[in-house]
Amino acid sequence: MKPVMTFEALQSAVESGAIDTVLVCFPDMQGRLMGKRYLAAHFVESAYDESHCCNYLLATDLEMATPDGYAATSWEGGYGDYMMKPDLTTIRPVPWLEGTAMVLCDILDHHGHEAITHAPRAILKRQVERLAAMGFDPMMATELEFFLFEKSFDEIRKTGFRDLQPISGYNEDYHILQTTREEHVMRPIRNHLWRAGIPIENSKGEAEAGQEELNIRYADALATADHHTIAKHAVKEIAHAQGHAASFLPKWRHDRVGSSSHVHQSLWKDGRNAFFDEADELGMSKLMKSYTAGLLKYAADYTYFLAPYINSYKRFMKGTFAPTRIIWSVDNRTAGFRLCGAGTKGVRMECRIGGSDLNPYLALAAQLAAGMAGIEEGLELEPPARGDVYRGNTASIPHNLREAREKLKDSAMLRGAMGDDVVDHYCRAAEVEIEAFDQVVTDWEIARGFERA
Repeated sequence: MKPVMTFEALQSAVESGAIDTVLVCFPDMQGRLMGKRYLAAHFVESAYDESHCCNYLLATDLEMATPDGYAATSWEGGYGDYMMKPDLTTIRPVPWLEGTAMVLCDILDHHGHEAITHAPRAILKRQVERLAAMGFDPMMATELEFFLFEKSFDEIRKTGFRDLQPISGYNEDYHILQTTREEHVMRPIRNHLWRAGIPIENSKGEAEAGQEELNIRYADALATADHHTIAKHAVKEIAHAQGHAASFLPKWRHDRVGSSSHVHQSLWKDGRNAFFDEADELGMSKLMKSYTAGLLKYAADYTYFLAPYINSYKRFMKGTFAPTRIIWSVDNRTAGFRLCGAGTKGVRMECRIGGSDLNPYLALAAQLAAGMAGIEEGLELEPPARGDVYRGNTASIPHNLREAREKLKDSAMLRGAMGDDVVDHYCRAAEVEIEAFDQVVTDWEIARGFERA
């Protein structure tokens, strides 16, 4: 990965006073940035080599609770430390924060300095290494969809998350007039991220009031996940600075469309797209067909990594451009998998299952594992579906988190690719989410049954 800012450049910026703070971060299970703010002078003197954090940070839920049931860490184990090992190739300026730079870390065992296998960045690195052994480089891209709201996070929280008002009043898909009114948020997002070394291509209005999409140029898999994570973090911080909330909740109202995170993918070899075959009618190589067949065969197994929460499954409704079935088609937005760039050197497969709440490291790793399984098993790809795939009779995407958790638990493919410890760790994460939801009495239940039950 080509560094955005070298360590030597950071040293110079610290000496000149241009940088006084370094964010030393890593992605947690939810894909959020966790870490510390270092005095820059101390970072370049010694902390660039290693830092430390509590190991509970890779065994929490969205509320930062410390639920039991994890083999990796527990109250009985005393919640010791992990090592945060800065990846100095990821140093970059953070232009939306004054005098600040950032570096991403890998998480290692505090004693033996081995990679923590259930750390999201390590999970993705393992799949990339497996592909490298096969002679391929995964090139990927993610789309970030989110909603902007009129009020700030703090104002919305104080209302109990009620009476949410998006920043615009109507569907703004590709709408230049409406998105002009949102440029006080979106323009700094694009420009700040570009200056931070994130290869932003564009932003646009999406298919609902207040919904935005941010597109980042394709890159190698690890860089793509890093770019996604930093961009998502920046969107929230920059929106907050402008007095607005940005939410990546996939479905914030039942009568509004949801937010996705589509994943584009291809395998490259010797600088060329190995998915492309000019002799094929659609430009698909045999390799691509087997890879895609693996994506389809194991889609239910890895759906948890694309839809990790209770709310994630509220997106999957027909007529909303969110898929419901495990099937592929050519440039067809009703399918779970869409062939893009048919017949060109840019041919690639787009997975449309993932929601805006996915952890990109886990989502990309799971799809690479499935694609590799398709190649190793020599799977044949069925012909593409045509027409409205919502009306089809193929296998369905898991309907809820419970079903997805069971598919993950029983997946021999993912256990072989990621390890039993990793799969068990994230099965427990799914259980924690289910257990938390099962204890809550919802507004829907009260309104439906308070008088009439």
